Amino acid sequence: MYNFPSRILHRLALGSKAILETGFDIERKLFSARSTESVAAKHVFVSGLARSGTTLLMRALYDSREFSSLTYRDMPFVLAPNTWAKVTKRSRHHMNDIERAHGDGIRIGFDSPEALEEVFWRVFGGDYIRGDRLASVRLSDESIAAFRAYVDLINRRYNKKRYLSKNNNNILRLTGLSRAFPDAIVLVPFRDPIQQARSLLTQHNKFIERHRYDRFARKYMTWLVHHEFGSDHRPFEWGATVGAKYAPTELEYWLAQWIGVYGFLVEQVSEDDTHRVFVCYELLCERSPEAWGSICNLVDIPLRTESTDRFETRNRTAETAVPGSLSDKAYSIYEALMIRSSNRLLS
Repeated sequence: MYNFPSRILHRLALGSKAILETGFDIERKLFSARSTESVAAKHVFVSGLARSGTTLLMRALYDSREFSSLTYRDMPFVLAPNTWAKVTKRSRHHMNDIERAHGDGIRIGFDSPEALEEVFWRVFGGDYIRGDRLASVRLSDESIAAFRAYVDLINRRYNKKRYLSKNNNNILRLTGLSRAFPDAIVLVPFRDPIQQARSLLTQHNKFIERHRYDRFARKYMTWLVHHEFGSDHRPFEWGATVGAKYAPTELEYWLAQWIGVYGFLVEQVSEDDTHRVFVCYELLCERSPEAWGSICNLVDIPLRTESTDRFETRNRTAETAVPGSLSDKAYSIYEALMIRSSNRLLS
Protein backbone atom coordinates (compact mmCIF):
# COMPACT_ATOMS: atom_id res chain seq x y z
CA MET A 1 0.00 0.00 0.00
CA TYR A 2 2.98 2.33 0.66
CA ASN A 3 5.78 2.93 -1.87
CA PHE A 4 9.29 4.00 -0.89
CA PRO A 5 8.65 7.80 -0.79
CA SER A 6 5.49 7.19 1.27
CA ARG A 7 7.45 5.07 3.73
CA ILE A 8 10.00 7.85 4.18
CA LEU A 9 7.19 10.36 4.79
CA HIS A 10 5.54 8.04 7.33
CA ARG A 11 8.83 7.56 9.13
CA LEU A 12 9.35 11.32 9.38
CA ALA A 13 5.76 12.13 10.37
CA LEU A 14 5.10 9.30 12.81
CA GLY A 15 8.56 8.62 14.19
CA SER A 16 9.00 11.96 15.94
CA LYS A 17 6.85 13.11 18.85
CA ALA A 18 8.10 16.65 18.30
CA ILE A 19 6.74 16.69 14.74
CA LEU A 20 3.45 15.17 15.90
CA GLU A 21 3.07 17.75 18.69
CA THR A 22 3.93 20.61 16.35
CA GLY A 23 1.43 19.40 13.77
CA PHE A 24 -1.30 19.20 16.39
CA ASP A 25 -0.48 22.70 17.69
CA ILE A 26 -0.68 24.15 14.16
CA GLU A 27 -3.92 22.29 13.49
CA ARG A 28 -5.55 23.65 16.65
CA LYS A 29 -4.49 27.21 15.90
CA LEU A 30 -5.82 27.03 12.34
CA PHE A 31 -8.99 25.00 12.75
CA SER A 32 -10.15 24.73 16.36
CA ALA A 33 -13.67 26.12 16.73
CA ARG A 34 -13.25 26.57 20.48
CA SER A 35 -16.61 24.87 20.90
CA THR A 36 -17.79 22.48 23.62
CA GLU A 37 -20.68 21.21 21.49
CA SER A 38 -19.20 17.75 20.97
CA VAL A 39 -18.68 17.11 24.69
CA ALA A 40 -22.38 16.23 25.01
CA ALA A 41 -22.58 14.34 21.70
CA LYS A 42 -23.23 10.62 21.57
CA HIS A 43 -19.90 9.51 20.17
CA VAL A 44 -19.24 5.78 19.82
CA PHE A 45 -16.08 3.93 20.83
CA VAL A 46 -15.58 0.28 19.82
CA SER A 47 -12.93 -1.40 21.93
CA GLY A 48 -12.09 -4.94 22.98
CA LEU A 49 -9.36 -7.55 22.74
CA ALA A 50 -8.26 -7.99 19.12
CA ARG A 51 -10.00 -10.56 16.89
CA SER A 52 -13.39 -10.07 18.56
CA GLY A 53 -15.17 -8.51 15.57
CA THR A 54 -14.30 -4.89 16.36
CA THR A 55 -13.55 -3.97 12.73
CA LEU A 56 -16.76 -5.49 11.35
CA LEU A 57 -18.82 -3.73 14.01
CA MET A 58 -17.10 -0.40 13.44
CA ARG A 59 -17.61 -0.61 9.68
CA ALA A 60 -21.30 -1.41 10.03
CA LEU A 61 -21.69 1.66 12.24
CA TYR A 62 -19.60 3.81 9.90
CA ASP A 63 -21.83 2.88 6.95
CA SER A 64 -24.66 4.78 8.63
CA ARG A 65 -22.84 7.98 7.55
CA GLU A 66 -23.66 9.49 10.94
CA PHE A 67 -20.05 9.59 12.13
CA SER A 68 -16.64 10.97 11.38
CA SER A 69 -13.68 8.67 11.71
CA LEU A 70 -10.01 8.79 10.81
CA THR A 71 -9.19 7.04 7.54
CA TYR A 72 -6.02 6.02 5.75
CA ARG A 73 -6.33 9.26 3.77
CA ASP A 74 -5.40 11.08 7.01
CA MET A 75 -2.09 9.26 7.21
CA PRO A 76 0.58 10.01 8.13
CA PHE A 77 -0.30 13.40 9.67
CA VAL A 78 -3.17 11.99 11.72
CA LEU A 79 -2.90 14.72 14.37
CA ALA A 80 -3.48 17.40 11.74
CA PRO A 81 -6.32 16.00 9.59
CA ASN A 82 -7.63 19.34 8.31
CA THR A 83 -4.18 20.72 7.52
CA TRP A 84 -3.17 17.54 5.70
CA ALA A 85 -6.45 17.51 3.75
CA LYS A 86 -5.71 21.06 2.56
CA VAL A 87 -2.16 20.12 1.55
CA THR A 88 -3.25 17.04 -0.42
CA LYS A 89 -6.47 18.46 -1.88
CA ARG A 90 -5.05 18.71 -5.41
CA SER A 91 -3.22 15.39 -5.32
CA ARG A 92 -5.75 12.91 -3.94
CA HIS A 93 -4.63 9.35 -4.58
CA HIS A 94 -6.97 6.58 -5.65
CA MET A 95 -6.50 2.84 -5.54
CA ASN A 96 -8.55 -0.30 -5.56
CA ASP A 97 -9.24 -1.81 -2.16
CA ILE A 98 -6.84 -4.56 -1.12
CA GLU A 99 -7.07 -7.27 1.51
CA ARG A 100 -5.41 -6.15 4.73
CA ALA A 101 -2.31 -7.88 6.06
CA HIS A 102 -4.34 -10.02 8.46
CA GLY A 103 -5.54 -12.16 5.55
CA ASP A 104 -9.07 -12.28 6.97
CA GLY A 105 -11.02 -11.10 3.94
CA ILE A 106 -11.41 -7.50 5.15
CA ARG A 107 -10.45 -5.09 2.38
CA ILE A 108 -9.03 -1.62 2.89
CA GLY A 109 -8.47 1.52 0.83
CA PHE A 110 -7.61 5.17 1.37
CA ASP A 111 -11.13 5.96 2.56
CA SER A 112 -11.44 3.02 4.97
CA PRO A 113 -11.88 3.98 8.64
CA GLU A 114 -9.15 2.57 10.82
CA ALA A 115 -7.70 2.56 14.35
CA LEU A 116 -5.38 5.54 13.93
CA GLU A 117 -6.30 7.70 16.95
CA GLU A 118 -3.82 5.85 19.17
CA VAL A 119 -1.11 8.08 17.74
CA PHE A 120 -2.76 10.88 19.73
CA TRP A 121 -2.59 8.89 22.96
CA ARG A 122 1.04 7.94 22.30
CA VAL A 123 1.86 11.65 22.36
CA PHE A 124 -0.62 12.99 24.92
CA GLY A 125 -1.90 9.97 26.85
CA GLY A 126 0.71 9.64 29.59
CA ASP A 127 3.24 6.93 30.38
CA TYR A 128 1.35 3.78 29.42
CA ILE A 129 3.65 2.20 26.82
CA ARG A 130 6.10 0.00 28.68
CA GLY A 131 8.80 -2.26 27.29
CA ASP A 132 6.85 -5.45 27.97
CA ARG A 133 3.21 -4.34 28.28
CA LEU A 134 0.62 -1.59 27.91
CA ALA A 135 -0.49 -0.24 31.28
CA SER A 136 -3.70 1.52 32.24
CA VAL A 137 -3.22 5.13 33.29
CA ARG A 138 -5.47 7.85 34.66
CA LEU A 139 -5.86 10.59 32.07
CA SER A 140 -4.93 14.09 33.14
CA ASP A 141 -7.33 17.00 32.70
CA GLU A 142 -4.95 18.34 30.04
CA SER A 143 -5.10 15.07 28.09
CA ILE A 144 -8.89 15.03 28.20
CA ALA A 145 -9.11 18.65 27.02
CA ALA A 146 -6.72 17.91 24.17
CA PHE A 147 -8.69 14.82 23.15
CA ARG A 148 -11.93 16.79 23.07
CA ALA A 149 -10.22 19.28 20.77
CA TYR A 150 -8.91 16.41 18.62
CA VAL A 151 -12.37 14.90 18.20
CA ASP A 152 -13.71 18.33 17.24
CA LEU A 153 -11.01 18.61 14.59
CA ILE A 154 -11.83 15.20 13.12
CA ASN A 155 -15.53 16.09 13.07
CA ARG A 156 -14.69 19.32 11.27
CA ARG A 157 -12.55 17.45 8.75
CA TYR A 158 -15.48 15.21 7.82
CA ASN A 159 -18.31 17.68 8.47
CA LYS A 160 -19.97 15.53 11.15
CA LYS A 161 -21.10 16.09 14.72
CA ARG A 162 -20.43 12.59 16.07
CA TYR A 163 -17.19 10.66 16.22
CA LEU A 164 -16.66 6.91 15.78
CA SER A 165 -13.53 5.18 17.03
CA LYS A 166 -12.34 1.60 16.80
CA ASN A 167 -9.36 1.36 19.08
CA ASN A 168 -8.67 -1.73 21.16
CA ASN A 169 -6.23 0.16 23.39
CA ASN A 170 -9.10 2.29 24.70
CA ILE A 171 -9.90 -0.41 27.23
CA LEU A 172 -6.87 1.02 29.06
CA ARG A 173 -8.69 4.34 29.53
CA LEU A 174 -12.43 3.62 29.76
CA THR A 175 -12.87 5.88 32.77
CA GLY A 176 -11.04 8.70 31.00
CA LEU A 177 -13.27 8.36 27.92
CA SER A 178 -16.34 8.68 30.14
CA ARG A 179 -14.88 11.83 31.71
CA ALA A 180 -14.16 13.29 28.27
CA PHE A 181 -17.56 12.45 26.78
CA PRO A 182 -20.16 11.49 29.44
CA ASP A 183 -22.83 10.59 26.84
CA ALA A 184 -20.58 8.47 24.64
CA ILE A 185 -21.34 4.79 24.09
CA VAL A 186 -18.54 2.25 24.42
CA LEU A 187 -19.20 -1.08 22.70
CA VAL A 188 -16.97 -3.91 23.95
CA PRO A 189 -17.05 -6.91 21.60
CA PHE A 190 -16.02 -10.35 22.79
CA ARG A 191 -15.94 -13.79 21.22
CA ASP A 192 -15.81 -17.45 22.21
CA PRO A 193 -12.51 -17.55 24.15
CA ILE A 194 -10.97 -20.57 22.43
CA GLN A 195 -11.88 -19.25 18.98
CA GLN A 196 -10.57 -15.78 19.78
CA ALA A 197 -7.36 -17.15 21.29
CA ARG A 198 -6.83 -19.34 18.23
CA SER A 199 -7.30 -16.34 15.94
CA LEU A 200 -4.84 -14.26 18.01
CA LEU A 201 -2.25 -17.04 17.82
CA THR A 202 -2.70 -17.33 14.05
CA GLN A 203 -2.24 -13.58 13.57
CA HIS A 204 0.75 -13.50 15.90
CA ASN A 205 2.55 -16.17 13.87
CA LYS A 206 1.58 -14.46 10.61
CA PHE A 207 2.93 -11.07 11.67
CA ILE A 208 6.08 -12.57 13.19
CA GLU A 209 6.84 -14.01 9.76
CA ARG A 210 5.99 -10.76 7.99
CA HIS A 211 8.17 -8.68 10.29
CA ARG A 212 11.15 -10.87 9.45
CA TYR A 213 11.30 -9.50 5.90
CA ASP A 214 9.46 -6.16 6.28
CA ARG A 215 10.99 -3.93 8.93
CA PHE A 216 8.77 -1.02 7.91
CA ALA A 217 5.67 -3.08 8.75
CA ARG A 218 7.02 -3.67 12.25
CA LYS A 219 7.83 0.01 12.78
CA TYR A 220 4.44 0.99 11.35
CA MET A 221 2.62 -1.10 13.96
CA THR A 222 4.86 0.33 16.70
CA TRP A 223 4.14 3.93 15.61
CA LEU A 224 0.41 3.18 15.77
CA VAL A 225 0.81 1.35 19.12
CA HIS A 226 -0.61 -1.81 17.57
CA HIS A 227 1.06 -4.32 19.84
CA GLU A 228 -1.70 -6.93 19.76
CA PHE A 229 0.55 -9.47 18.04
CA GLY A 230 3.74 -9.76 16.02
CA SER A 231 7.40 -9.27 16.87
CA ASP A 232 6.70 -6.16 19.00
CA HIS A 233 3.79 -7.72 20.89
CA ARG A 234 3.07 -6.13 24.27
CA PRO A 235 0.05 -7.44 26.20
CA PHE A 236 -2.35 -5.40 28.29
CA GLU A 237 -1.27 -5.33 31.91
CA TRP A 238 -4.08 -7.69 32.98
CA GLY A 239 -2.95 -10.57 30.78
CA ALA A 240 -0.05 -12.99 30.95
CA THR A 241 3.24 -11.20 30.37
CA VAL A 242 5.82 -12.27 27.84
CA GLY A 243 8.22 -14.71 29.45
CA ALA A 244 5.63 -15.93 31.96
CA LYS A 245 4.29 -19.47 32.23
CA TYR A 246 3.17 -19.62 28.61
CA ALA A 247 4.87 -18.31 25.47
CA PRO A 248 3.11 -16.31 22.72
CA THR A 249 3.62 -19.28 20.42
CA GLU A 250 1.21 -21.30 22.58
CA LEU A 251 -2.58 -21.19 22.54
CA GLU A 252 -2.61 -21.09 26.34
CA TYR A 253 -0.82 -17.73 26.31
CA TRP A 254 -3.59 -16.12 24.28
CA LEU A 255 -6.28 -17.73 26.35
CA ALA A 256 -4.59 -16.22 29.41
CA GLN A 257 -4.77 -12.82 27.66
CA TRP A 258 -8.47 -13.33 27.06
CA ILE A 259 -9.06 -14.21 30.72
CA GLY A 260 -7.02 -11.27 31.97
CA VAL A 261 -8.67 -8.66 29.75
CA TYR A 262 -12.29 -9.76 29.93
CA GLY A 263 -12.00 -10.79 33.55
CA PHE A 264 -10.92 -7.24 34.33
CA LEU A 265 -13.65 -5.68 32.17
CA VAL A 266 -16.49 -7.75 33.60
CA GLU A 267 -15.47 -6.53 37.05
CA GLN A 268 -14.93 -2.91 36.05
CA VAL A 269 -18.17 -2.42 34.07
CA SER A 270 -21.26 -2.66 36.26
CA GLU A 271 -24.33 -4.58 35.09
CA ASP A 272 -26.48 -1.44 35.06
CA ASP A 273 -23.97 0.63 33.06
CA THR A 274 -25.94 2.10 30.14
CA HIS A 275 -22.94 3.61 28.38
CA ARG A 276 -20.54 0.65 28.27
CA VAL A 277 -22.09 -2.38 26.61
CA PHE A 278 -20.69 -5.85 25.95
CA VAL A 279 -21.39 -7.19 22.45
CA CYS A 280 -21.13 -10.93 21.89
CA TYR A 281 -19.85 -11.67 18.38
CA GLU A 282 -21.60 -15.05 18.20
CA LEU A 283 -24.85 -13.40 19.27
CA LEU A 284 -24.42 -10.73 16.62
CA CYS A 285 -23.95 -13.46 13.99
CA GLU A 286 -26.69 -15.85 15.11
CA ARG A 287 -29.33 -13.25 16.05
CA SER A 288 -28.12 -10.54 13.71
CA PRO A 289 -31.30 -8.60 12.82
CA GLU A 290 -32.45 -8.39 16.43
CA ALA A 291 -29.04 -7.73 18.00
CA TRP A 292 -28.01 -5.24 15.32
CA GLY A 293 -31.32 -3.42 15.67
CA SER A 294 -30.69 -3.04 19.39
CA ILE A 295 -27.23 -1.61 18.73
CA CYS A 296 -28.63 0.89 16.21
CA ASN A 297 -31.23 1.95 18.74
CA LEU A 298 -28.61 2.22 21.48
CA VAL A 299 -26.33 4.51 19.46
CA ASP A 300 -29.19 6.41 17.78
CA ILE A 301 -28.58 5.61 14.13
CA PRO A 302 -31.07 4.46 11.46
CA LEU A 303 -31.45 0.70 11.09
CA ARG A 304 -29.85 -0.56 7.91
CA THR A 305 -30.74 -4.22 7.51
CA GLU A 306 -28.09 -4.80 4.83
CA SER A 307 -25.43 -4.20 7.48
CA THR A 308 -26.39 -7.49 9.12
CA ASP A 309 -25.06 -9.42 6.12
CA ARG A 310 -21.47 -8.84 7.22
CA PHE A 311 -21.91 -10.61 10.56
CA GLU A 312 -21.26 -14.28 10.05
CA THR A 313 -19.35 -16.96 11.91
CA ARG A 314 -16.66 -18.14 9.55
CA ASN A 315 -13.37 -19.98 9.71
CA ARG A 316 -14.47 -21.56 12.98
CA THR A 317 -11.77 -23.97 14.04
CA ALA A 318 -12.22 -27.21 15.93
CA GLU A 319 -12.01 -26.89 19.69
CA THR A 320 -8.47 -27.38 20.96
CA ALA A 321 -7.77 -29.02 24.28
CA VAL A 322 -6.35 -26.64 26.87
CA PRO A 323 -5.67 -27.07 30.58
CA GLY A 324 -8.95 -27.44 32.46
CA SER A 325 -8.35 -24.54 34.83
CA LEU A 326 -7.77 -22.08 31.97
CA SER A 327 -10.72 -23.31 29.96
CA ASP A 328 -13.06 -23.36 32.96
CA LYS A 329 -12.12 -19.84 33.98
CA ALA A 330 -12.45 -18.49 30.45
CA TYR A 331 -15.90 -19.97 29.87
CA SER A 332 -17.10 -18.83 33.28
CA ILE A 333 -16.27 -15.24 32.26
CA TYR A 334 -17.76 -15.86 28.80
CA GLU A 335 -21.06 -16.98 30.34
CA ALA A 336 -21.24 -13.87 32.50
CA LEU A 337 -20.54 -11.68 29.47
CA MET A 338 -23.10 -13.58 27.39
CA ILE A 339 -25.82 -12.94 29.97
CA ARG A 340 -25.08 -9.22 30.01
CA SER A 341 -24.92 -9.02 26.22
CA SER A 342 -28.19 -10.92 25.79
CA ASN A 343 -29.97 -8.79 28.37
CA ARG A 344 -28.95 -5.60 26.54
CA LEU A 345 -29.34 -6.70 22.92
CA LEU A 346 -32.19 -9.23 22.98
CA SER A 347 -34.55 -7.94 25.66
